[in-house]
Amino acid sequence: MLQKIVAMFRYFNAAVPFRLIPALVTTLVLVGMLLIPAPADLTPKAWQLVAIFITTIVAIILKVMPIGVMALMAIVIVSLSQVTSDSSKGAIADALGSFSSPLIWLIVVAILISRGLKKTGLGNRIGLMFIALLGKRTLGIGYGLTICELVLAPFTPSNTARGGGIVHPVMKSIANAFDSDPAKGTQGKVGTYLALVNYHANPITSAMFLTATAPNPLVVNYVAKATNQAFHLSWGTWALCMLLPGLLCLLLMPLVIYLLSPPEVKATPNAVEYARSEMARMGPLSGSERVMLGTFALMLLLWANVPAMLLGPAWTLDPTVVAFLGLFALIITGTIDWDDVLSEKSAWDTLVWFGALVMLAEQLNKVGVTAWFSLGMKNAIVASGLGWLPVACVLVLAFVFSHYLFASTTAHISAMMLAFLTVAVQLIPQEYVVPFMLMMTAGSAIMMTLTHYATGTSPIIFGSGYVTMGNWWRVGFVMCVFELLVFAVAGSAWWKLLGFW
Repeated sequence: MLQKIVAMFRYFNAAVPFRLIPALVTTLVLVGMLLIPAPADLTPKAWQLVAIFITTIVAIILKVMPIGVMALMAIVIVSLSQVTSDSSKGAIADALGSFSSPLIWLIVVAILISRGLKKTGLGNRIGLMFIALLGKRTLGIGYGLTICELVLAPFTPSNTARGGGIVHPVMKSIANAFDSDPAKGTQGKVGTYLALVNYHANPITSAMFLTATAPNPLVVNYVAKATNQAFHLSWGTWALCMLLPGLLCLLLMPLVIYLLSPPEVKATPNAVEYARSEMARMGPLSGSERVMLGTFALMLLLWANVPAMLLGPAWTLDPTVVAFLGLFALIITGTIDWDDVLSEKSAWDTLVWFGALVMLAEQLNKVGVTAWFSLGMKNAIVASGLGWLPVACVLVLAFVFSHYLFASTTAHISAMMLAFLTVAVQLIPQEYVVPFMLMMTAGSAIMMTLTHYATGTSPIIFGSGYVTMGNWWRVGFVMCVFELLVFAVAGSAWWKLLGFW
């Protein structure tokens, strides 16, 4: 009998498409949370949704199954349990609601467009240009990508379009030039390092300019509201305040990641000669490369909102509209074809798993979990009797690290930032309110470093396969703490010099 049980267990373990022990651990987490009574001020259904969200994250971390399957599991559980609605029809509508989000489709289309860079060879040509300029060491290429992010940031109000749609294809082309490819298991050569640099430059530049990411104007509005219009961040004020700490972060970030996740290939003494010879072999730009380059130039102008600046606000286009325009232009000119679109598995995989995580975050906000969390934090701080400096630190850290619960910076800022700023104004001395506001402003972008679902850029870069989830979260946590310290120390000194406190 025992032998039959062991044989059945072995068969089951080999046959099922998931890792059995991690699956059992994840199940215990779900059951354990469901057995805990719902906290005060939260409905039982809201607490059940928290349990589903945490279980999904645990399942993803433990790699029970591919991330897309875990996302599908979350959709099924939310639909069956009806934790967001009183009917099955309402629950499935909630579970699928995020798939109409323009942000998610911006991510998908950005991945599809990047295929054109590879197919036309333009991406490889751009990568070779970077190698020719800075390619003597992998670290130099990392700085090249960082500079590219910084130059684009003031003019690209979508950080997803910038980091995922423009810089990431260039990064992939450079990695491919060194035969660093996840499909071949050679991503560690240079690709993992460059992908991390590609990503971590994005939150820093998003913190440096008001126009560098979509939710920044919302931050300006909340800062003005919390201070009763006493402190208003104009474009110039924002850029000036973030200039020194931001540049310091950009200067040090490639070095820190070099230590945290070093590339296998560090010195590339023959890379410059190789790049030049390859560019000579490729010859002049082909017709398809010119179309690709023209499409990117058009998209960059539209993402930078240049027509609206010249002709008025009626010419403003949503970043997702611009992405679809670019994709259509590539298809209609024959630069890529419909089979290319259908075969880009990473885009459709990202659509499923990122859409599910955005759905969970949105529903947590809808059922009052985020408001409950914010209120609880406020009451705990007031009851603790802490001095103003510890209060300021707790507020910044709680706001930033609660981003583990969010798949959108806009959703996070909308749900929690004003409440935190309002509490701070009540508890922090007036002369220190402005530096606190600036720290929270920086933190609203720095929090993007934490997870592979933190903002629209992250699933594009993570989905390319160069970085494991464990490495992504490890480096993300360290970089988040590091950047907060840079802004707290160097930023505070800079703001003091500028006369803001």
